[in-house]
Amino acid sequence: MTKLFLLLFAAGCISLFGAFIARQNISPIVLQDEKLSFTPHEFYIADVVDERTDRTTVASLIYKDATHAAGLKQVDLQGGAAAAIRKFVSHNLDRDTALRPVIVTIKQLNLTESALLSGQVSGKLTIAFSFELQLKYRTVHLTDYSSGIRYIRPANRTDIAEPTLRHGIEDALAYFNTWMDQSAATNSALAKEVKVTFTDYNEKQEGDTIYYAVNRPLTWNDFGEKLGPGRFEAEIFAGIGYAEEAEVAKGIIHINIALKVYATKSDCLVKAGVRDKYTLNHEQRHFDIEKLVGEHFKQKISAMHLPVDNFDGPINVEYLETLREATRLQKQYDAETQHGVDQQAQARWNEKIDKELETYGIKK
Repeated sequence: MTKLFLLLFAAGCISLFGAFIARQNISPIVLQDEKLSFTPHEFYIADVVDERTDRTTVASLIYKDATHAAGLKQVDLQGGAAAAIRKFVSHNLDRDTALRPVIVTIKQLNLTESALLSGQVSGKLTIAFSFELQLKYRTVHLTDYSSGIRYIRPANRTDIAEPTLRHGIEDALAYFNTWMDQSAATNSALAKEVKVTFTDYNEKQEGDTIYYAVNRPLTWNDFGEKLGPGRFEAEIFAGIGYAEEAEVAKGIIHINIALKVYATKSDCLVKAGVRDKYTLNHEQRHFDIEKLVGEHFKQKISAMHLPVDNFDGPINVEYLETLREATRLQKQYDAETQHGVDQQAQARWNEKIDKELETYGIKK
């Protein structure tokens, strides 16, 4: 019976003690100004965002009440974590808005103290920040930082929390500054410009696929005699594709596009007994048209100012337009020449194609 009374009494004391703590006028932690030891050359802090699960306070600190009993008090940064860090950064870190805007996201910021048997107090700071590049319509994740600081203080020293939090924040910003200096030249997310070069794809050893080359015109050996009765003497199916490689150097994304203008021999068909020069020319012109459309693709991409954060988007869109153009011109060519039957129309197309090939330096 006595034990039960003592337990109830102790529980009541704890409740009263908790109420006493809640009534304390707890001053928030004010981060002191301390100029950071570095100057950013690649970024400026555009904003600080708090994404902690619990945003009520940042610290649980041991203190002694009027009766010298030790207890925990919950303390926040003045104005809240995001506002306090934003103010600290604006006062102590150079801000050049001509550089890249970066958002700091607080994932963890928690300082917890506990009493030791020795009478001293142990403290542990856990900090985790995420850094993102702010673009016009979205953000791009750059890197994360996480660390911790531990200390042991005398029970009568109550001024350790502020410098511990401040130095933890400074360390995170210093880490990011170093990361940016090391990454700016080679990280595609940080590139400032896109440059495109084109090459014509080819293979050292020719297989079933013929890649367009001036010194490699179509021959009848590329055609198989598989066409049955019908209106066409021969046919070829040409296509356009590309292979892309990208690398970052000195803050520039260099893109090499190897253009593939091709025809496959297994799709080149001719009727038996039809292997005259005139018909072969008509089929070669189909291949030439595909080459010219490929040159149009190069010309349009070269004239674009490609965005560093989505350079493939405009390239893909223009490639689809290129395929549509190729289909339209091939149909127009066959319709106007009546698949080569109209020799005057064929002559006009021969002249038109040759002139444009000369314009691009493909044919002299």
